[in-house]
Amino acid sequence: MKMTFRWYGESDKITLDKIRQIPNMYSVVTAVYDVPVGEVWPNESIAALKDAAARNGLKMEVIESVPVHEDIKLGLPTRDKYIDAYKENIRRLGKAGVKCICYNFMPVFDWTRTQLDKVAADGSTSLVYYEKQLKEMNPLDGELSLPGWDSSYKKEDLKRLFEQYKAVDEEKLFENLEYFLKAIIPVAEEAGVNMAIHPDDPPWPIFGLPRIITNEKNIDRFLSLVDSPANGLTFCTGSLGADQNADIPRLVAKYAAMGRIHFMHIRNIRFVADGFEETAHDANYGSLDIVGIVKALSDADYDGYVRPDHGRMIWGEQGKPGYGLYDRALGASYINGVWEALRYEKENRNK
Repeated sequence: MKMTFRWYGESDKITLDKIRQIPNMYSVVTAVYDVPVGEVWPNESIAALKDAAARNGLKMEVIESVPVHEDIKLGLPTRDKYIDAYKENIRRLGKAGVKCICYNFMPVFDWTRTQLDKVAADGSTSLVYYEKQLKEMNPLDGELSLPGWDSSYKKEDLKRLFEQYKAVDEEKLFENLEYFLKAIIPVAEEAGVNMAIHPDDPPWPIFGLPRIITNEKNIDRFLSLVDSPANGLTFCTGSLGADQNADIPRLVAKYAAMGRIHFMHIRNIRFVADGFEETAHDANYGSLDIVGIVKALSDADYDGYVRPDHGRMIWGEQGKPGYGLYDRALGASYINGVWEALRYEKENRNK
């Protein structure tokens, strides 16, 4: 297991000299953020990120993410030029030593929460999803802005996209994803890069837009579209775990045994009547069996990348919701501790 930490580049308030002090930290997870979606990333920008990480004793082996242009998801005639740019980004990142690229295929909106600063009993704040709050939101009124949503979209852009997506149901979205995968996976294989799709978050339709990377059946279908080791998963426990019927440790065991988990996002959530709340990573704080999840990875001798996913805001920290330093550092240490105990037990079992 290789521990990683999300870093938003030189503008990130959480600097590399702090990230490097988290025990067992191996690599940053980063991206080029100043290039519009669908364009090629400059080699100089990629090299600058890698060099900054190296100066702090860290690798840059995971990119999250290279965004997929909406024309690709919609299956428009213009998609091929954006796919060509995507392929070139894979080649450039592979030459720079990147081993894994995380991406998603969610229409318009990335991960969705309805409140960013829900106060818990201990005084910490976290991200939450309440169905009642979602029903009161109008994504087309020009006022709504939440993490994971592309703030570059203007009100008119969103209206146009929603109109275009009326012609795209789940089957059509799967067709468009298959077209994309058949174009990029051979390039990824040549470049030595594993592509790791992130599940839809939460794993159900939002505002009437289709979502397809949502459950075991659909993940199996996704993996069969291009049956290559380079075509794999970013297994996000909190995303897939929002489905209360999902047996997350079993799914981790299944896909890790197949060698198709290239990147793990580990976080905990607590189910409530109207949705879920993000919590501390510790298994006792939420509804997910984090120890069982890490055990499934250990049983499979997982050698891929892991990062502590969204954290709470604690100890008065101010910053990007879900991406403070302190709670994610605690999460990394908790995961490391569980992993170390499991590996110790496994290695000494027959002595």
